[in-house]
Amino acid sequence: MSSAPVSVSPPPRDPRRRVLVVDDDPTVAEVVASYLDRAGFAVERVADGPSAVSRAAVSRPDLVVLDLMLPGMDGLEVCRRLREAGPLPVVMLTARGDEDDRILGLEVGADDYVTKPFSPRELVLRVESVLRRAGSPPAAGPWLRSGSLALDPAARRALRGGAELALTIREFDLLAFFLRQPGRVLGREELMRRVWGWEFGDLSTVTVHVRRLREKIEDDPARPRLISTVWGVGYRFDPADPGDAASPTGTTGTSDTTADTTGATEADRLRGPAGDRDRGDGSEVHPGASGAREARGA
Repeated sequence: MSSAPVSVSPPPRDPRRRVLVVDDDPTVAEVVASYLDRAGFAVERVADGPSAVSRAAVSRPDLVVLDLMLPGMDGLEVCRRLREAGPLPVVMLTARGDEDDRILGLEVGADDYVTKPFSPRELVLRVESVLRRAGSPPAAGPWLRSGSLALDPAARRALRGGAELALTIREFDLLAFFLRQPGRVLGREELMRRVWGWEFGDLSTVTVHVRRLREKIEDDPARPRLISTVWGVGYRFDPADPGDAASPTGTTGTSDTTADTTGATEADRLRGPAGDRDRGDGSEVHPGASGAREARGA
C-alpha cells in the first residue's frame, strides 16, 4: 500500500524587519543586537566581512549595521559588494574619529554612520530613520530643476547635464530639499530635523553629507557656487544661472528655480574665501595654501 507524499511547508518568514549586525567585537555586537531586538527587529550577527557578504547573498536583510574595521574584509569593501547587488540600507560603525573615514563610508554607499563609543538607543533611532526613508513612498510632484541639475522625486532619479548622478538616499533627499528651498539659509539643526528626521544627533553628519553632495554637483567643490556656506549659520542653495542649464534627457514637467542676479555680490560675500571648511558647529576654519586635503568644498 503506497502512501501519498507528504508536502512540508517551509516555516513562515519572520514578519519583522531583518537587520544584519556585522562586528567582530562580541560585546558590541551583543549590545547592538539586544537593543535592536527589543525595538522589534529580527537580528542576525556575523563577525567578519566574508561572512557578511555570503550571508546577505543567501538571505538579503532589510538593513545592515556594519563595523568599519573587520577581519578578512574591511567594512568599506563589504559595503561596496553589498551595494553592487542592489539597494540596501547600511549604517556604518567606526571607532575612528577621522572625518576621512566617514567620507569613505558615505562614498561607498553607506546611508549613515555612528562613531564609537555610541548610545545604543541613538543607533536604534538611526536604524529606524534610515529604514523609514528607504521604505517611504516616492514623493509626488514635477521634476525639480536648477541649471543643469534635474531631479525626479517620484523615480528618485537625479541628472546633471543629462548624466545620471549616483546619489545615496540621504544625498538625494538633501539635494531635493535644497532645490525646494532656493535662496534660503538653512541651519544644520533644521536640515537634520527635516531631511534626517532627527531631533538630535551629531551635526557633523550634515557637514559630511553636504561635502559629498558638493563633490557630485559642483564644477569646483573647493569653490562651491550652488551650495554656499553661510558662516556661523548653515548653508544656502543658490539657484544656477539658467544660461548654464543643459537639457536633461527624459524630463517632463518643471519646477525650475531661477537665479537672483541682483544678489550676486551679497552671495559672493556670504560664500566666503575659497576653501573655507565647516567644523560642524557653525564656525569656520581657513586652511590656506597648505590645507588642500581639508579644502574639498565643505
